[in-house]
Amino acid sequence: MNDRIRLAEERDTESILNVFNYHVSNSFAAYAEKEFDRRVVDSFVKEASVLYVQEVGDNVVGFGFLRPYNLFENFCHTATLTYFLLPQYTGLGLGTKLLDKLIEYAGDNGIYNLVAHISSKNEQSLNFHKKHGFEECGRLKKMGTKLGEEFDIVWVQKFLD
Repeated sequence: MNDRIRLAEERDTESILNVFNYHVSNSFAAYAEKEFDRRVVDSFVKEASVLYVQEVGDNVVGFGFLRPYNLFENFCHTATLTYFLLPQYTGLGLGTKLLDKLIEYAGDNGIYNLVAHISSKNEQSLNFHKKHGFEECGRLKKMGTKLGEEFDIVWVQKFLD
């Protein structure tokens, strides 16, 4: 498979938005129920320490970023991890490659503690994180509703070696 991960560029905004909005409309991976416009991508860029896109051929099929967990300097070693892939590209090792790239960036930048928050209804993501060494470290019950169902927010954490 001809795939690569690269830093996101301005030209990727629409593709990133399409990936994100797929999950808004079709899954519990994104919490929102209504699709977003480009302002959401602009907020990803503004908050992110790094934003990568996952390409297959010439198509952006996913993206991922790290953002500071907290803006206080004494939290500088901790980052929140977020990433999305279109469903037809899951199970092919692309998510692992994207996660590995984000971990590499984290390690190179003094970040050794990664956290992510995941909908309790997103079993695929929960299993993916567990498979890659993340452990559940907290659960906020009945935090949201989507598609008429309540869901918890599950926090997972991984310390980098």
